Amino acid sequence: MYQETKRPFISLDLGTSNILAYVSGQGIVYNQPSLMAYDINTNTLVAIGEDAYDMVGKTSENIRIITPLVDGVIADLDAAKDLLKHIFDRLKMMNFWKGSIVVLACPSGVTELERDALKMVAKDMGADLVVIEEEVKMAALGAGVNIELPNGNLVVDIGGGTTDIAILSANEVVSSKSVKVAGNYFNNEILKYIRSEYNMAIGSTTSENIKKTLGSLVQYPNERSMQIYGRDIISGLPKEAKINSEEVRNILLSAFSKITDLVIEILEEIPPELAGDIMKNGMIICGGGALIRNIDKYFYDIFQLPTKIAAEPLGCVIEGTKAYEKIIVKRVNEGAYDASQDTYLKKLN
Repeated sequence: MYQETKRPFISLDLGTSNILAYVSGQGIVYNQPSLMAYDINTNTLVAIGEDAYDMVGKTSENIRIITPLVDGVIADLDAAKDLLKHIFDRLKMMNFWKGSIVVLACPSGVTELERDALKMVAKDMGADLVVIEEEVKMAALGAGVNIELPNGNLVVDIGGGTTDIAILSANEVVSSKSVKVAGNYFNNEILKYIRSEYNMAIGSTTSENIKKTLGSLVQYPNERSMQIYGRDIISGLPKEAKINSEEVRNILLSAFSKITDLVIEILEEIPPELAGDIMKNGMIICGGGALIRNIDKYFYDIFQLPTKIAAEPLGCVIEGTKAYEKIIVKRVNEGAYDASQDTYLKKLN
């Protein structure tokens, strides 16, 4: 029996589209877009989060908008460090750091070198222990899966940069695959379609709005259309057009075929015992992509597996880190966690 020591707990969801930070006893203390604006003349950070998002497409050429994490990997390590330092400075002012355990939920594509760099940022800010975990694992936990049990679960996490598909059992990712087809990819496909079909250039914000308003994967009653505004690519003048639900659905179905192909690959590789678990437990869909209309029916029609959308798909990862607090604190206090290797030394009874 171990003597539990109360230690401050901080977790971050380092997503492509949004960054969230949670502090035990305080709740979510940071929830902002993963965007940063730099003055290229002075190389200084001028805006971050919502402030940087509001500047997209509206600034002079002297301002550079950066997304530190792109398609599930760190595209700009220096910017990622600046982002963490900004968040950690806010937390440090709240005096949460002394003796703290920090969990960083990262995309599966983040390399060991990048993990070490992110760890060092947290350590430099005063964290006592820094643990790196995959977002898909935390998403499963946040969706209500008991990841400690030796029971196979299929998780599809459709984020901003990547879709991560994993089979989890006994606190481990048994098998996982990732594809750079997710929220940003869907937006870009809509942009390309509008340009091709309507000779019209629109911004990323408009594309995102089209996806949220009209996006679906299965036909639904009372489908609608919407007016969109942009620039005529021939004349350069302002232009408007009307796009309908069917057009957007066809764009999304083409993109989702890549995701379903990956699910098939995962299912073909798993052991028979885990396949039996998946037949019973079905599939859990997390991430912002889970909000696309009729996505559960789409996957069920293809795989004939029970399909569940997480109760809070956008917050699954950070909710998972909240639940993970009890697991990691207990294991650290028992000496069952090797911080240098990010691995468990033994199983708990």
